[in-house]
Amino acid sequence: MCGIVGYIGCEDSVPILLDGLRRLEYRGYDSAGIAVIRESGLVVCRCMGKIAELEKRLAKTPLSGSTGLGHTRWATHGRPSDANAHPHVAGSVVLVHNGIVENYSELKKELMARGRVFSSETDSEVIAHLIDEELEAGKTFEDGVRDALGLLKGSYAVLVLNEKEPDCLIAARKESPLVIGEGDNEFFVASDIPAILNQTNRITFLEDGDIVVLSGKGFKITDQEGKHITRPVKTISWSGVMAEKGGYKHFMLKEIFEQPRAIIDTFRGRLMPSEANVSFEDMNISQERLRKISKIVIVACGTSWHAGLIGKFLIEEYCRIPVEVDLGSEFRYRDPIIDEDVLVIGISQSGETADTLAAMKEAASKGALLLALCNVVESSVVRMSDGIIYTHAGPEIGVASTKAFTTQIVALYMFTIYIARLRNRMSEETASKMIDDLKRLPRLMEQELKDDKIVKKIARKYASARDFLYLGRGISYPVALEGALKLKEISYIHAEGYPAGEMKHGPIALIDESMPVVILAAKGKTYEKVLANIEEVLARGGRVIGVCEEGDTEVAEKVHDVLRIPGTSPALMPVMLTLPLQLLAYHIAVLRGTDVDQPRNLAKSVTVE
Repeated sequence: MCGIVGYIGCEDSVPILLDGLRRLEYRGYDSAGIAVIRESGLVVCRCMGKIAELEKRLAKTPLSGSTGLGHTRWATHGRPSDANAHPHVAGSVVLVHNGIVENYSELKKELMARGRVFSSETDSEVIAHLIDEELEAGKTFEDGVRDALGLLKGSYAVLVLNEKEPDCLIAARKESPLVIGEGDNEFFVASDIPAILNQTNRITFLEDGDIVVLSGKGFKITDQEGKHITRPVKTISWSGVMAEKGGYKHFMLKEIFEQPRAIIDTFRGRLMPSEANVSFEDMNISQERLRKISKIVIVACGTSWHAGLIGKFLIEEYCRIPVEVDLGSEFRYRDPIIDEDVLVIGISQSGETADTLAAMKEAASKGALLLALCNVVESSVVRMSDGIIYTHAGPEIGVASTKAFTTQIVALYMFTIYIARLRNRMSEETASKMIDDLKRLPRLMEQELKDDKIVKKIARKYASARDFLYLGRGISYPVALEGALKLKEISYIHAEGYPAGEMKHGPIALIDESMPVVILAAKGKTYEKVLANIEEVLARGGRVIGVCEEGDTEVAEKVHDVLRIPGTSPALMPVMLTLPLQLLAYHIAVLRGTDVDQPRNLAKSVTVE
């Protein structure tokens, strides 16, 4: 997830681009840059760091020009650096890009074989070279962009300038958002409305496949075949703060609803259905070493630890490798038994979690292989590891993790397929089914999120409760822990998550008519046991909120309130169970008037022990 902004008109574009980038910095903040066309030609200024660093450079070397584009980056390919910052230049072409080019490696090899020289590690630079090649072949600017984009697999939102046509700006999108803003003889382009809402509220939303040619006099939209398209202009009434949040009241709610797209970005380019397998571009650990591992240890904290517990269920079932899941804060204080045949997976959204880093250093000192599962390119966890799996969730602004958790689950799910196939523990048929199940998951999540009003209604019934209990069995048990944690974090209600089978070993003493009990009751090996747990709670007067699959009348008839979820495979059910629990915690917190995005006493990245 990156931020894009562009301008063409009569004003100086630089202040407009910088203002837009500042408003988009929540989408990415590891590097930034702008490019403008002026009488002397094309000029680019870019650097690693936040927008403030870019402004310092521009203060020393001022730029101006009535046509320009800008970018703030959240790294996916290539570490944060000046060279990897956008815009990227190839010949007369300058480009900014949001998205992931799945086939960039093959394209880059072909371009280099034809003599093209690359200056970055990014997938984005490939697009600039492809367009420049088309222009050198004699094609028009518009056709060159169209034909170059036709060679790409993956997602993109791009803005392109051509030094030889200074009065033209081209934009295009596929599976990444892009909007056009209309002013008086001036036009704006952005990946998100907040970037340009200070300039205009007249917005045209682009659709997949749209290609837009803009000048100071107007713009035209065509499809990939060049056919003219008309899109409606809408007047936006949001405030600037609302626009940053996409119209949602809080970043957390926005990020909950971003999860289907985040899941797609996590598996994009990694699934290989024809081979019934998965690939990881930054694994960097030889298959021979991975075949020899005798044990896996997962170290993490908080929400990431819960994801690790789910990973344990998946890896042990499908790969038949013993897995330990340790809290990073406890790991190094018990002299863990680790050697060179142990793989230690460190899970951290930020990659800077102090306890997880310390645990991984301890493991490295004992000779273990290290694998980082992380969301932030070139973070500390990543730099110290032998292999990397990026979740590609994009920036998560809300302190309470939502999309970080579900993308971690999906990354562990894919890792399970990868290791199981590598060690001949999974048949081609099973792997193909698991890949198909994963590809269907985002659509099911979108369907599930449509029930938000039902969750909100249930939240109103229980917002005044002082205590909650969350119960799950098997692979659902870590989801119960995560559901309780979310409620604690943002509503300040005391909540406990437990394996449902342990209820009678203590928590059952807490149950009375004032205690809401959330019971996760997905179909599976423990379903009958969960039904018995529901009866145990009801017998003691507890109020049961059942989370079950659509069409499950048995659970629905027993409980006081029901949250229904679409059915999926047992291995992916934790993702489906998580969404209503996130929404329940969110709505209860809003009703109680707490600070949802920045709850008291919590920090997004815990960098101290």
